[in-house]
Amino acid sequence: MRTQQMTAKRPLRSGTPGLRETSETSDISDISHGADKPARTATAPAVQPYATDDAKWAAVTARDKQADGEFVYAVRTTGVYCRPSCGARLARRENVAFHADTAAAERAGFRPCKRCKPDQGGLDARHAALVSAACRRIETAEVAPRLEALAAEAGLSPHYFHRLFRSVTGVTPHAYANARRAERVRDALPAAQSVTSAFYDAGFNSNGRFYANANALLGMKPAAFRAGGKAESIRFAVAQCSLGALLVAATARGLCDISLGDDPETLVKDLQDRFPKAELVGADVEFERWVAQVVGFVESPRIGLSLPLDVRGTAFQQRVWQALRDVPAGETASYAQIAQRIGSPRAVRAVAQACASNKLAVVIPCHRIVRHDGALSGYRWGVERKRALLAHERGDGMDDGEGSGSDKVKL
Repeated sequence: MRTQQMTAKRPLRSGTPGLRETSETSDISDISHGADKPARTATAPAVQPYATDDAKWAAVTARDKQADGEFVYAVRTTGVYCRPSCGARLARRENVAFHADTAAAERAGFRPCKRCKPDQGGLDARHAALVSAACRRIETAEVAPRLEALAAEAGLSPHYFHRLFRSVTGVTPHAYANARRAERVRDALPAAQSVTSAFYDAGFNSNGRFYANANALLGMKPAAFRAGGKAESIRFAVAQCSLGALLVAATARGLCDISLGDDPETLVKDLQDRFPKAELVGADVEFERWVAQVVGFVESPRIGLSLPLDVRGTAFQQRVWQALRDVPAGETASYAQIAQRIGSPRAVRAVAQACASNKLAVVIPCHRIVRHDGALSGYRWGVERKRALLAHERGDGMDDGEGSGSDKVKL
């Protein structure tokens, strides 16, 4: 294995073609949880599952959530209309009338049920709107609002709001507030007059609390981050593997970047853009051995990799990345399945964003994530590399464990 020694030249242009962080999320619109209803076409009339009153009454007695939005039912003795899934005590059949929608029920003189609120849209939509409003409140507040205040604004109990917020976002309100503050610190530090002013402006009310979490938030000391990585020493080298150029970089804590691409120079420029003032050091003999292990791992994933990692991310991203590492080589999972495994089944988009933020190719195997139907989704380093990695892990006509890996994958 031969690594390429590359000299850092400045200034460098920002933005690296082919390595966009949004590539993982480009196919999120294709994700489905089975809640979507079949599309109706003009050429083939759709089957109406609730075409008769008997079918509608069966849906009401079963409290069928799939019937919500198809019709409402009204109770003559109470003057109230409800969703089919309403949990209120079931009325007698002879007292029930069915209406196509809320407007028709209200024209007939009925008022909306206070329990299921059929005039306010679906529960999922209302809950998502409440959580979205709470997120905006957290993001714009100078001091993170307390859980009780957020719950009161949503009209819910603190306990229920806490569970709802976590189910939708994948994190607690407290963790969400910390992540937003961390983003504000990272954005503010380079131009701040001092580290202290940056973390107070970001909403940290204690310098002790900020410094206790600084390494996890920034990956280095705050002063070094503020200086664009100044005084941070990063060893790096570029090698060749069956997937093209491979950049491996490490801080004193461990591997911080593993990138794939066609052009070695582009990979180095991307690393420099992330740490414009860091000291980038070429590979020494010890680091050459690290690079050789990474190349061997890319060519034969089942051998594992025992090198230390400098993984930088939020608490939620760390949970997602660990779940990815738990997916065995040769197997795949969907964004929704990863969300289920980390206990946040509704946080599918957040899972996809965490995958897009991964800087350690193959080691954190976001290439094992596929769409719900098994088709390949976006990949930070190119879908064809993703296809090749999966084929490699499954042993589909590729060497897995012996050989030099010199046969290039056609990309």
